[in-house]
Amino acid sequence: MGARRRWLVGAVLGALLIAPAASRAGSKHAIVVFAAVPLSEAFRELGLKFEKLTRVHVTFSFAASSLLAMQVQQGAPVDVLATADEATMARVADLVETPTPFARNRLEIAVEKGNPKHVAKLADLARRDLTVVLAAEEGVRIARDEREALAEAGVSVTPRSLEPDERAVLNKVMLGEADAGIVAATDVKAAAGKVDGVEIPDSQNVVDTYPIAVVKKSADEESAKAFATFVLSPQGREILARFGFAVPSSSARLAPGRGGGHQG
Repeated sequence: MGARRRWLVGAVLGALLIAPAASRAGSKHAIVVFAAVPLSEAFRELGLKFEKLTRVHVTFSFAASSLLAMQVQQGAPVDVLATADEATMARVADLVETPTPFARNRLEIAVEKGNPKHVAKLADLARRDLTVVLAAEEGVRIARDEREALAEAGVSVTPRSLEPDERAVLNKVMLGEADAGIVAATDVKAAAGKVDGVEIPDSQNVVDTYPIAVVKKSADEESAKAFATFVLSPQGREILARFGFAVPSSSARLAPGRGGGHQG
């Protein structure tokens, strides 16, 4: 069995070149992947493609990176962790294999379709005629990024409500319960046709590097490594790009600490 599992990583790489892995049609392998909320759509597609190539079933759990890290610390049964920033991954450095950066994301202002309130910049979010929602501050990566961007722009905002993550912020805008909110640019892309996006200039933006790592206590380490390998492959990057993610500026292994930062 050990040799067969070691073969899996090679099988993934081979499958990327020669299509289906028919020899694994009867495999019972399965892994659990914890991933940050902005990765939801892209990782679902990655998971479907990976399953077709390897016959390894993938179950996803999407939540705020801080919550996922906490669950890993509490011993949740998980094989792969993908967070929306390096700092959160660093919290579980002793519980995961060396992380690898695989994507970058930036902030954008989500507004109602058609932008009826004519929001053009971060400074507009301080207007009294706007209902603005932001993410809760309790260790949530998007909340930290939002406030960093607002501080860089010298803008003070009193939000109508504080939401648990960026998708909750986005939903408020989509439902017409808020005029604007700050979310990941990929969230705006995922909601195309339901909201519009207002770009934030590089000088005020925060760009996060997303790392992926195999959890040391994975019940199927080789399958977990194979999934991470697929995410980092050219085919995986192409899927991520379709959902608005950029390639990291460096493919070097991560050191604990804050990734991303201001661009420009």
